Amino acid sequence: MEEEKGALVQGLIDAVNQIASIGDYSCAVKKEYCNLARRLKLLTPMFEEIREIKEQIPEETVKALVSLKEALVSAKELLIFGSEGSKIYMREMWWLLVPSVNGSEVFGLDDIFQSTSAPVLERKQIMHKFHEVTARLEQALSRISHENLDILEEVKEQVELVLAQFRRAKGRVDVPDVELYEDLLSLYNKSSDAAADPEELRRLAEKLQLVGIAELMQESLALHEMVSASGGDPGAIFEKMSNLLKEIKDFVQTENPNLDAPAREKNLPPSSSSAQTTAVGNHKAPVIPDDFRCPISLELMKDPIIVSTGQTYERSCIEKWLEQGHRTCPKTQQTLSNPALTPNYVLRSLIAQWCETNGIDPPKRPSSSQPSKTKFACSPAELTKIQILLCKLSSCNPEDQRTAAGEIRLLAKRNADNRVAIAEAGAIPLLVKILSTPDSRTQEHAVTALLNLSICEDNKGSIISSGAVPGIVQVLKKGSMEARENAAATLFSLSVVDENKVAIGASGAIPPLVTLLSEGTQRGKKDAATALFNLCIYQGNKGKTVRAGVIPTLMRLLTEPGGGMVDEALAILAILASHPEAKSAIGAAKAMPVLVDLIGNGLPRNKENAAAVLVHLCAGDQQHLADAEELGVMGHLVDLAQNGTDRGKRKAAQLLQRLSRFVEQQKRSQSQTEAQAEQSLSQSRAQQP
Repeated sequence: MEEEKGALVQGLIDAVNQIASIGDYSCAVKKEYCNLARRLKLLTPMFEEIREIKEQIPEETVKALVSLKEALVSAKELLIFGSEGSKIYMREMWWLLVPSVNGSEVFGLDDIFQSTSAPVLERKQIMHKFHEVTARLEQALSRISHENLDILEEVKEQVELVLAQFRRAKGRVDVPDVELYEDLLSLYNKSSDAAADPEELRRLAEKLQLVGIAELMQESLALHEMVSASGGDPGAIFEKMSNLLKEIKDFVQTENPNLDAPAREKNLPPSSSSAQTTAVGNHKAPVIPDDFRCPISLELMKDPIIVSTGQTYERSCIEKWLEQGHRTCPKTQQTLSNPALTPNYVLRSLIAQWCETNGIDPPKRPSSSQPSKTKFACSPAELTKIQILLCKLSSCNPEDQRTAAGEIRLLAKRNADNRVAIAEAGAIPLLVKILSTPDSRTQEHAVTALLNLSICEDNKGSIISSGAVPGIVQVLKKGSMEARENAAATLFSLSVVDENKVAIGASGAIPPLVTLLSEGTQRGKKDAATALFNLCIYQGNKGKTVRAGVIPTLMRLLTEPGGGMVDEALAILAILASHPEAKSAIGAAKAMPVLVDLIGNGLPRNKENAAAVLVHLCAGDQQHLADAEELGVMGHLVDLAQNGTDRGKRKAAQLLQRLSRFVEQQKRSQSQTEAQAEQSLSQSRAQQP
């Protein structure tokens, strides 16, 4: 039963991770689909908490989780269509969801869409699929009795927030762009010999995001796939959409003779949302992803934190907002249920990785503005209980120590108030002291209590200054499997503070993390992977990680059938690949066939990371370029350059440029060799009597 629960919860986590990897939705559905994906990502902490519950879960909750998994699969299919389907088709069909605009009935498209054959997704299906999926998710989620489960209060509040958002979203669709609708209608209704209005075509190209070779090719492929799926009888709707696409393409080509250039670099005149241009020539700085910007300042976040509504802000901005007397979330205008500010460690790590990938110095958290302590209220009875537990913890009785450590572990897990109160009462040095106890259960309780306490930002410094890292590393080496898993998770939590990455790397933590990555349970491997990834953001830890033997382990995880660690292994490889020792080790591990296969057949994020590794591997290495070209990587890269994530497109373009130069050099070299051979042969013949 425990294995079945574990498999079910892991399936839910995997489904959400796959949804998180989908991006670049059609502008017609971007807001709705991004909101849906964002809400689903907020459920991951609940799934992780359920995975840790040792008690049996009620049968009704298990059934609800099964239903939720099925709903997530439907949501994933819907989101993939919104990402990869035709932008023109999606825009038109989304209009059918809206009964009126400014009080007037929408008409005209019904006549346009009349066809004797049904499209790939029938009109009725398009109209109701989004709301059907939302309703299924809300229904399944509401059946999970999360309030009766032993999970963090913050997680319960987050789930309730997601539920409330799903309920509000049912049956609601934002009114689309009226001007865009009118332009579409005008072009559809014009006679075949009439010239299209260039301004209408310009607006359509910009609003449908069809302004570059990659976008136009992707749209053409999407329409062709829909025609194929219709059994070769596409009907009038596809004919009209194909004609419209042809007009847009002709217009863009006329406006942009250099259409073969990278998307959006030589296309339509830039708008206000164009990439930022640096002062050096025409080089463009990387555009900061919206998720990495603070909604208040619109700047790259240095210290992202989460408020009770689930929104993330730059700490200094939201603190200033609250100091001005506001009690609402600036973005959603919802009342904040509590003043707690929770660090968004995952986003901070993603921002750091993005900065390194784009050659930007990671933003430093301001040293002059340390997080201000939030006032928490613990009752006198609770404070008395904590003091009693600390007395037991400091006693010489092993049984008292074990019991006290276990209770502190649970109290620290329960809520933020307890985490602050326990730390302020002086528990951290006592917990650090008993990390070296020979009693494995006490050791497990102690390291897990430190993990739970480290969730509070202010406690991280106290844990480090109490000398906890050597003890945590010792548990990571010698403890029980659960203790080792929680030790790895603790190191990850502490390593989100930049200066701690250096201290943890110097403490000898990396080799046992690599060992856990190799031989741990599924949860242990993931804990080790997240810790290693975060530590390797610091350049000085990369060589240590390679020397600890991580590359062979990562290669095994990449090729292990059903291992479920491909995402994590590739992410670590991608962040290590810039290091010379890592590049050498990856080459020695015969990684090329695996990387080429992942670029061709992996998930979008995995394609991106595999291409990133290949960029470093092929830099200045003729043999690797020859191997990649021989394995047929060119076709995969062309597809990635057209259909991949933004970063994946950039990496594919870099590789295609290098491979093209390499192939050209090979041809020139071969021509020279043949010419020299011909000349030698002619000379030898001339010398013969």
